[in-house]
Amino acid sequence: MSTREPKAVVQLAGNDLFVGFSPSGHAVTIDTDRARNSAPSPMELLLVALDRARAWTWFPFSRRSVRGSPTIASRCAASGERTIPGATSEWKCITLSLAVTFSERSVAQAIELSEQKYCSVAATLRPTAEIVSSFEIIELPTDDR
Repeated sequence: MSTREPKAVVQLAGNDLFVGFSPSGHAVTIDTDRARNSAPSPMELLLVALDRARAWTWFPFSRRSVRGSPTIASRCAASGERTIPGATSEWKCITLSLAVTFSERSVAQAIELSEQKYCSVAATLRPTAEIVSSFEIIELPTDDR
């Protein structure tokens, strides 16, 4: 039995439109024509990957941190600033924000662990891009009855 590294494949579909296949076989359309803007660009997909990876590493910690308090709502967002706006260049700064509804404030520690220690996409980007994070905790009202 041989061990193979995961392999992503990108095929030209025509007219600056590509179809990328992940190592697990999922397809995603990628557009390099910003005027047409019919699908995400590779750099937009990088922001999505970072945001999704951060959310994935955060949620298991949040469940442990709040000891049985369910996640009522959550929303992650990522935005970025390029080194040279409008040109082919790397991300200079990526801003991440997270809004969650919980009954306890201990979620802050879970977010910090996720972003600083367990998010492999952030670890990959951090040497070349500043990653700035913020979060908002929306407290649940307490039942004073």
